[in-house]
Amino acid sequence: MLIISLKNIYKSFGINTILNDISFNINDGDKIGLIGQNGGGKSTLLKIITNQIPQDSGEIFINKSKTLGYLTQNSNFNEDMTIYENALLVFENLIKMENRINELEKILEANQNQEFINEYTELINKFKINEGYTYKSETLKVLKYLNFSDEKINRKAKNLSGGEKKRLDLAKLLLKKPDILLLDEPTNHLDLESIEWLENYLKSYKGTLIVISHDRYFLDKIVTHIFELENSKILTFNSNYTKFLELKQNYENELLHKYNVQQKFLKREREIIKNYRTKHSEKRIKAAESREKRLSKIQLIEKPKSSSKINNINFEFIEKTGNDILEVKNLSKYYGDKKIFENINLSVTNNEKIAIIGHNGIGKSTLFKILCGKDNQTNGTVTYGTGLNISYYDQEQSDLNNEKTIFEEIHDSFPHVTTQTIRRHLSNFLFKNDDIYKKISLLSGGEKCRLNLIKIILSNSNVLFMDEPTNHLDIYTREILENAIINFEGTCLIISHDRYFLNKVVDKIYEFKKDGLIEYIGNYDYYINKQQNPHRFDTSITIDSVINGEKSSKPKTQNKPKVHEKSKIGKEISRKISKIENDITNTENEISNLQEQLTLKEIYSNYEKLNEINNKINELKQTLSTLYEEWEKLI
Repeated sequence: MLIISLKNIYKSFGINTILNDISFNINDGDKIGLIGQNGGGKSTLLKIITNQIPQDSGEIFINKSKTLGYLTQNSNFNEDMTIYENALLVFENLIKMENRINELEKILEANQNQEFINEYTELINKFKINEGYTYKSETLKVLKYLNFSDEKINRKAKNLSGGEKKRLDLAKLLLKKPDILLLDEPTNHLDLESIEWLENYLKSYKGTLIVISHDRYFLDKIVTHIFELENSKILTFNSNYTKFLELKQNYENELLHKYNVQQKFLKREREIIKNYRTKHSEKRIKAAESREKRLSKIQLIEKPKSSSKINNINFEFIEKTGNDILEVKNLSKYYGDKKIFENINLSVTNNEKIAIIGHNGIGKSTLFKILCGKDNQTNGTVTYGTGLNISYYDQEQSDLNNEKTIFEEIHDSFPHVTTQTIRRHLSNFLFKNDDIYKKISLLSGGEKCRLNLIKIILSNSNVLFMDEPTNHLDIYTREILENAIINFEGTCLIISHDRYFLNKVVDKIYEFKKDGLIEYIGNYDYYINKQQNPHRFDTSITIDSVINGEKSSKPKTQNKPKVHEKSKIGKEISRKISKIENDITNTENEISNLQEQLTLKEIYSNYEKLNEINNKINELKQTLSTLYEEWEKLI
C-alpha cells in the first residue's frame, strides 16, 4: 500500500537550492534510511513531509488513514512535571478513562443505576482494547531502556540536560506508536545498551519508518532502503547501508561511463559537422544541418558532480615513542564523597587502537582527562612511556575559544605554521573564502569537530585520545576519519558509541564497569559475540583490581572463572525475571477475564457478585503493581 509519495519537490532558501526535483514513493512497512552530508537538506525534507515548512513547488501525498509522528530537534514538554508524568501525557485519554472508571466503581457501590452500569461496561471494554492495563508498565519500560533510572524518572523536566530532553522526546514518540515514524538522529545521546534496545524495537515496529542517521551499524540493522540526498537530488537504493556502498559505487561508475561514451560521440559528431560545413557543398551543408538537428534531440547526460567533501585526513608525527605508552594501576576518582570509578588498571603499548565503552556517566571521559593531564586522580598511579606527544579530542569542544575566528583559533594555537598551510588545511576541511573569519560561537557542532581535527593534525601527536570523535560528523567524514586512524602509525585510545567505527578501527575493547575494566581482544563484533557466548573465545579476561606492580605471566584466560561467575549470576537473575514476567502475564490475564465478566448481565445486575469481582480486581491490581516493582529492580 502506498503511504507517502513525493513528486518534483523543489525547495530553496534565498539563492541556495536545497531540494531539486525530489520524487519517490514509500510503501507500508518500508524502513528508509535518509543519509547525506550535514546541511544537505535531510531535516528540511522531513519538515516538508510533516507540513512544518512548505515546499516551493511539487506535490506530496500522505495516506490520510495513517498517523504520523516526528522526532523534532526542539523538545516539547511540561517543565514543572516529572519525566514520568511527561511521558504519561501521551496516554491522556486513557488516564481520563481510567479516572472515570474509578469514579463509576465508587458510584456503583452505592447506586446500581443501569445507566452507570452501561457506561462502566462500555468504558471497561474500551480501556482494555486500548491496552489500558499495561500503559504504565510500558511507559516505565521504555524510559528505563532509554537510560532513565528509577531516580531520574521522578526528577522535574526543567532540570534535564539537552541529551536527556532528546531521550524524553523519543520515549514519548515511541509510546504514541504512530503508523509512520520519522526520526532525526535518534541514536544521539544514547549509550550502546539503549541503542541496541532501540534497534530491536524498530526492527519489530510494524509501521513505516524514515530515519535520518549517521550511525551506519544502526542503518545496517534496521533499514530496507537507503535514500541519499546529494547535490540537492535524491537517489534510492533497495538495501541496507553496507550494500548501498557497493550499489552506489556501481551506479557512479556506470553513470561516468555513459557520460564519457556520450561525450566521445558528441565530439565526433561535431567534428563531422564542422568538416561538412568547410566543404561549401550544399549536399554536405544539408547533411550537417541534419546531424545538428539529431544532436539537438539527444538527451544529454549531466556530468557527475563531485560533492563538497573532505578529501583526506592524515595524522602524522615527528618523534617516535617507545613500546610502552602508559601503565595505569589501581586508579580511582572521587568528587567529594561521590565515587566516579575505582580499581582501574590499564596497560597500553605502541600502535594499539583501543576503545573504551560503557554506560553514559560511568566515568569514561573523566578517565581520559586524567590520562591526558587535564584532571587529577584521587588514588592510583599513571606511568608514561618516553617521547609521548599527546593530543586530546574533547567531545564538548571546550578547548575552542568562542570569541576567536576560525583562522585566529588555528593561527594562535600554531604560530609557527604558515598562513598558506593553515588556509590549505582549512580549505580541505571545507572552511573556504570568508568562512575562515567566522566566529567560533557561530559554528555548528560538525564545524567545531572539523576545526578540532585540524588542530590534532597540526599538533603532530603520536598518541591520540579521542572522546566521541564521530559525533556531529556526517557519514562521509566518518569514513575518512576511520581510514586516517587505521593508517595512523601511533597509538589511539577512543571513546565511542559508533559501532561501525569501532568495528573498522579498533583491535581491543575495554568495557568500563563500576568495579574495573573488562578486556576484549578484538573489534565490536567480537565483543558482541563474547557477550552472547562468554565461552566462545578464550581471549576475554577480567582485569584484577590489584596488579601489585607485576605483569602477569599466566595465559590471558587466567581470570576467566570470574567472567563465568558473573555469567552464572546473570542466568539466575534472568530466571527470576522470566518467572516474574510469567506471573505478570497471568495476573493481567486474570484481571482481563474478570473485567469481561463485569459485562455479563447476570453479574452487573447482581450487586453482591459485582462487588466481589471488583474487590478481586483491585487485589489483583495491587499484586500486579508489586510484581512490576520487583521486575523493575531486577532489570
